[in-house]
Amino acid sequence: MGEMIGFGTRLARGLSATAQNALEVARFGGLRTDEQASPYQVVAEQPVYRLRRYFPDVLEDRPVMLLIPPLMLTAEIYDIAPAASAVAVLHDLGVDPWVVDFGHPEKEPGGLERTITDHVLAISDAIDRIREVTGRDVHLSGYSQGGMFAYQAAAYRRSDGIESLVTFGSPADLDAANPFGVPDWIPKDPVVQLADHIPEFAVPGWVTRLGFQVLSPTKSVRNRIEFLLQLHDREVLAPRERQRRFMASEGWVAWPGPALMEFLRQFVGHNRMLKGGFVIGGRLVTLADISCPILVFVGEVDEIAPTAMVRGITRAAPRADVFEVCVRTGHFGLVAGAGAARSTWPIVAGWVHWRAGQGMVPQEVGPVREEKRKGGRTAYGMDLAVQVGVGAARSVTDAATSAVKGAVHLGEEAVALLPRLARLERIAPDTRMSLALLLDERARRAPGDILFLYEDRAHTQAAAKRRIDSVVRGLISMGVRQGDHVGVLMGTRPSALAVVAALSRLGAVAVMLRPQGDLAREVELGQVRRIIADPEHAPLAADLPRGPEVHLLGSGERAPGLPDMERIDPAEVELPGWYEPNPGCASDVAFVLFTGEGEATRASRITNRRWALSAFGTAGSAALSPADTVYSLTPLHHPSAILTAIGGAVAGGSRIALARHYDPATFWDEARRYGVTVVSYTWTLLHGLAEAPPHPGERHHAVRLFIGSGMPRGLWRRLETRFAPARVLEFYASTSGEVVLVNVTGKKTGSLGRPLPGSARVRIAAYDLKRGMLVPGSDGFAVRCGPGETGMLLARGATAPDPLRGVFAAGDSWAPTGDLFQRDRDGDYWMVGRAGELVRTPKGPVPTGLARDRIGDVPGVDLAVAYGIPSGRFELLAAAVTLRTPVGAADFTAAFPDDGPSLIRVVDELPANAYARLLTAGLRAEGVPAEGTAYFRAEDGTYQPLTDVARERLRTG
Repeated sequence: MGEMIGFGTRLARGLSATAQNALEVARFGGLRTDEQASPYQVVAEQPVYRLRRYFPDVLEDRPVMLLIPPLMLTAEIYDIAPAASAVAVLHDLGVDPWVVDFGHPEKEPGGLERTITDHVLAISDAIDRIREVTGRDVHLSGYSQGGMFAYQAAAYRRSDGIESLVTFGSPADLDAANPFGVPDWIPKDPVVQLADHIPEFAVPGWVTRLGFQVLSPTKSVRNRIEFLLQLHDREVLAPRERQRRFMASEGWVAWPGPALMEFLRQFVGHNRMLKGGFVIGGRLVTLADISCPILVFVGEVDEIAPTAMVRGITRAAPRADVFEVCVRTGHFGLVAGAGAARSTWPIVAGWVHWRAGQGMVPQEVGPVREEKRKGGRTAYGMDLAVQVGVGAARSVTDAATSAVKGAVHLGEEAVALLPRLARLERIAPDTRMSLALLLDERARRAPGDILFLYEDRAHTQAAAKRRIDSVVRGLISMGVRQGDHVGVLMGTRPSALAVVAALSRLGAVAVMLRPQGDLAREVELGQVRRIIADPEHAPLAADLPRGPEVHLLGSGERAPGLPDMERIDPAEVELPGWYEPNPGCASDVAFVLFTGEGEATRASRITNRRWALSAFGTAGSAALSPADTVYSLTPLHHPSAILTAIGGAVAGGSRIALARHYDPATFWDEARRYGVTVVSYTWTLLHGLAEAPPHPGERHHAVRLFIGSGMPRGLWRRLETRFAPARVLEFYASTSGEVVLVNVTGKKTGSLGRPLPGSARVRIAAYDLKRGMLVPGSDGFAVRCGPGETGMLLARGATAPDPLRGVFAAGDSWAPTGDLFQRDRDGDYWMVGRAGELVRTPKGPVPTGLARDRIGDVPGVDLAVAYGIPSGRFELLAAAVTLRTPVGAADFTAAFPDDGPSLIRVVDELPANAYARLLTAGLRAEGVPAEGTAYFRAEDGTYQPLTDVARERLRTG
């Protein structure tokens, strides 16, 4: 009976205590406790942040650590309660703790308008202030997104003033897994694309809190039940009350809209933490510039920042020494709670003292574990066209059908590829289409997005449009009208891109003059009446006899006596009634580009349709998207820049990175800073990169494609081997007509692939190499070549100046490309040489491409060329090679068991033009060498070292 009374008494007391405590929670939001926050002093108060120094009365010289909270949490995350206070533990263990306090943005003037840049610059400012006060470099630390801010600030400062970085659950590779606990089967792209089309809005603190609770529903429910079951026992609840209130309500703040959208677009969508190329304070930034040591805390069961994303810092910051501490906990457990106070923060203090030369490195600190990424692109765009047929571009309906059929091959790229091909297919001669038109479309969709990058600066779509429109008014004031041919004589610079786009917007023709070319001849061929030049190249144009008008545009030392477009006030130029922006139709000439040297200089007139074919074709075959940055290594006047790099980037919505000068020694620094994912090349331009000494920036690089034309297949293999998983995407485009071939799969090194959907139809016709004409069949029509047979590549249509009529059928029209090709049994095309470069040997004409490629495949050979040497009535087929490793006569004999060059030279260097195309004119003129290493083909078919007797015989024929 007494026991029952005692039980009833205890029950009554418990119920009374529960009711009293519940009432207190209802009235005040929680239980009132006597716990006090750690003391701090606000050392600086700025518009974006307040700088707290904890335990300010302790002024002894200690290592300094600056702690950064994530946007959605208050600074109290580092001082939740005495039993779970990071700053208290650090202080007790001899560290001077400082904290960045971003406050409550929803309560701060302009707080909801803050950007990522605002927060990173605030951290950088705090570092300077701490160094000024303490005289010490700072250990910079951050939790979750606070750690991302720490990475970004360190990259922005290039580690200046930063002793080390310590982060907790901070993603650095957001493609490695789906962030924030989103299942892997849910693609993130639709979410990011949606973010591009919705207005910026702030996320209230309660929404973020609810979202995190949803990601860990079991733990959230368990914590609530435990709190309710212990509500009667104040002594049990009191030590954890401040932490409970922090996580339940008080610790959450609003996420500013601009910062949220930037986070989604740049870091979730485009993964610029890994790739680089994000903008802070108007400057391009990459984590690859971080050089200080990094310690990352990884939560083994962290659903919000999965381990692969956190460990991605090793790929993002290749110059830094990165260490990790792996903890069996979730996201919050890394920094909050009694467990973190017992484990995390003592390790951090040990790390700080070890870096100061005081003690050993904590035993929990070790190397970062390698972890396979789950993310990555699924396929390249043109795989669809290859796998399900070129009819994919015939109509929107066909494209949609093909998208369904080819989904297994294309995956997510179908969304971007098919509309491009469909649009290309709909371009009629009178369809409005031009470079400027596409730029205007991009500026309307996303004026704040970046269009191009140059010398560490980023230029937005809106800023570029304003500049282009201003140049248009300047051109109009000079008398330029639609259809006029205007020479552009400029190096690679923003003003050059602006004037080319302005001429396109005006409907004029941009004649891309080459500073290293025969300027007088190009001016004549391009029918140029005016030249727009930058200060560097203006004197070249001014010296032309009877030359056209020359006008300056761009910064630099001004040339005296020349009119300066920079002095024209656009506001004072009245637009004439005839002016209409972007009047160019598909059939209109948009550019005049030049190839060849000296008297062999040729002008190619590029219509808007021809430009669009290359632009949309590049964007589709390379699967370009806004997440890409295309790095153009060639100058703007080169066809590859206008047609492939800039054209593809504009059509694909990608960013354009322009290189004033290409230097293999600085390439990876620039590629990381720009966030380059696609690199354009010509010929052997990337040879120096493939042979350069190892560079820290090439480790875990973000480049996925090298796109261009003319790469030797030996260099192709070495490039893909060294820079895997990046691969080569080789194009072929005829100088006349609308032929574009592309090797999409990359499985056949050296092949030019198949015709791009939307480009001209092609056939290989039997060709008489001796007579230089097509071979007619018994019916008088041309004969189609079978697999492995060499013939002339023909393009269907009459876009060339002098097409052939009645080639395969009465009334048809085909244009010869001048290039000799073979087609294999799979339908892939291989170029074997140009008809104008045949070597006329005693056994008959021989294309140089076959010999060049075979000798280039010899192990140890670096680069190779094939050419003809006059010898009596005929020519000798000769080759010249540079070597990477020793190669002897037996190696060359093995490469040519049947027939081969009569002479093979080993040279130290092969001459090349300004665009890295290997030249043979000098070798041909030199003939059989008088000295140096060389081999001749003996009568028994073997190669032997060149003797005086053999040398004389080769010379005389």
